[in-house]
Amino acid sequence: MKIIIDAYGGDNAPLEIVKGAILSVKNIKDLEIILTGKQEEILNILTEQGYKGDRIKIVNASDVITNDESPTTAIRTKKDSSLVVAFDNLKSNDYDGLISAGSTGAILTGAILKIGRIKGVSRPAMCPILPTIKGTPVCICDCGANMDCKPINLCHFAIMASEYLKATMNVENPRVAILNVGAEDHKGNELVKETFPLLKKLPINFVGSIESRDLLSGDYDVVVCDGFAGNVLLKSTEGTVLTVLKMLKTEIKSKLRCKIGALFMKPAFKNLKSKLDYSSYGGSQFIGCKKIVVKAHGTSKAENIYECVKQIIKLRNYDTNAIIEDKLSQIEIEV
Repeated sequence: MKIIIDAYGGDNAPLEIVKGAILSVKNIKDLEIILTGKQEEILNILTEQGYKGDRIKIVNASDVITNDESPTTAIRTKKDSSLVVAFDNLKSNDYDGLISAGSTGAILTGAILKIGRIKGVSRPAMCPILPTIKGTPVCICDCGANMDCKPINLCHFAIMASEYLKATMNVENPRVAILNVGAEDHKGNELVKETFPLLKKLPINFVGSIESRDLLSGDYDVVVCDGFAGNVLLKSTEGTVLTVLKMLKTEIKSKLRCKIGALFMKPAFKNLKSKLDYSSYGGSQFIGCKKIVVKAHGTSKAENIYECVKQIIKLRNYDTNAIIEDKLSQIEIEV
């Protein structure tokens, strides 16, 4: 298994990215990691961390793409950036997948321009996985890759996300819902109204509409939507969870009796924090791409990169891309 990682993507690069690579080869046999970025700096970090193995290779790249740059311009002009070099190597070599915690726009652009789509996929999509109150995962597809969609795109998202959950989370028959403003079948904008009857005809476990408040209920496995609505859903959910946790922390500190009570509740709080840590599921896969591309969270640390590595291994072993291509070849969607 060979995985290439953009060592200079993310807020904690390159230190935490390199540490994540070390953690991965330490815990996973027959794994080779290729890091792209400034060779001398990466070598220094490997030395400082005491790594002496031969399963981490470096491909030098002197430049870095930032979040402030135009994704398309950066991918096309910064040919010696760590991300572009990673994509070039993914395309031309026998690597199993790519991980980057860098600019989401640049990763999406690079995947489309340099790697391309699986045959039959109308548009690839970003598909993050979140925890629910029942301890089961739920994924949003799409969460930002496609701002404007057609019914056929959402149908493809539903099929791809279903196979994705089967591969990564062993969900046998994922419950698929379409994001809507109400649970009733007749509600929604034109896109939702046109897509709804098409989803009912697909060979998936389509269970109808879902309202945003039910995202973390555990009653759904896949939420299908356009990238604009999905991104708003994802970020508002993340923001709400973080806000509630901060408010809870403030209230605990406000009174002595709350502080005392918190000592007894510490195991419960710790368990809750662990359950709400979406980074433990890895990153957001760019499903529908010819090769496996995973967008790690921008604040990723070593453990998060390790989870992304395990995520790619699951996807590769399940051969998700081949299954998606086969599924789409068997389906005719009339729109």
